[in-house]
Amino acid sequence: MLSRLFQRSSSDHVLEIAPSGKILKTNAKTTILQAALDQAIAFPHNCRVGGCATCKCKLLSGRVREMTDKSYVLSAAELKQGYILACQSVALTDVRIEVDIATRSAHPVVHTSGVITALEPMTHDILRVECRLKDAAAYTAGQFAEVYVKGVGAGDSRESRNYSFSAAPGVRDKVDTVEFFIRHVPGGAFTDWLFKHAKLGDEIEGHGPYGDFWLRPGTAPIVAVAGGSGLAPVIAMLEQARAERITRDVTLFFGARSQRDLYCLSRIEQLSNQWMARFEFVPVLSDEPANSGWTGLRGFIPQHFASVVGARLAEHHAYLCGPPPMIDACLKVFTDSGIAAENTHFDKFLDRSHVVAM
Repeated sequence: MLSRLFQRSSSDHVLEIAPSGKILKTNAKTTILQAALDQAIAFPHNCRVGGCATCKCKLLSGRVREMTDKSYVLSAAELKQGYILACQSVALTDVRIEVDIATRSAHPVVHTSGVITALEPMTHDILRVECRLKDAAAYTAGQFAEVYVKGVGAGDSRESRNYSFSAAPGVRDKVDTVEFFIRHVPGGAFTDWLFKHAKLGDEIEGHGPYGDFWLRPGTAPIVAVAGGSGLAPVIAMLEQARAERITRDVTLFFGARSQRDLYCLSRIEQLSNQWMARFEFVPVLSDEPANSGWTGLRGFIPQHFASVVGARLAEHHAYLCGPPPMIDACLKVFTDSGIAAENTHFDKFLDRSHVVAM
């Protein structure tokens, strides 16, 4: 029966995903995650380099080759139950895995290309990149796409990077223009190209949407935390909420090293002015020179939750995006303060530098 579902060569293996019953094709040169993404499956994932465990799945049958050690990101119980990292495993035989993909995205995954229509420096190391799509696509504010350029890095789609959409789709069913806030990663092939060589009209390819970061329904006040390019999904989510005329109090913390790392301030001010409830914007600088004249908060975001939000922090729903150390520190405070795990949603922005440091 499987051979009738797709043309299968001698090097191909069958990849079955339970409980959805999806039957896919893979091989020993392609990771399980990449095989799923190539066949438009919204497989849960984030970093793609074995550092976040978002793509973990249970191996029910078959054999795989694991390219990295998974023991530092999976628990002892998960290891005993046969969990693997899809981004670091390739199939050696037909395999059957278990992972919930049924509710991962309300929108179909689209493979398409686009041309760069804007390259706007936001800070010294963050660039706003706007692309006009060949095929219109739908996404939920807070989600991300996998983006790549042929000839950059290894020269094919296996070198894609994850970038969150930084603009809300609003009331449109589909959009034909998307934008991202992209941080320059020193030594990163893609961002080196983007910051040094990219020009208007260059073609970028990608697929999406992916991700579970989006504003859940409710009436509870929101505490949002963003760091660096992690502002992209947060501002998209909040701008979408404004478009939908949502009336929930918001406290938006934005962590940066110094004043030169603050950006998008006019958009945040407009968002605040048009918000239909209380909106407080709190920038926090961790490495601002003492004599700079900065009168805002200094240090790290977690140390200011009590003074800014107060004793009612536990009543809030939390949304966080940015570097792992910032998110981990904030999550500890939220947990200690009594915010329920089901009311905490985050997206860690990992790259290969974070994995090397682990």
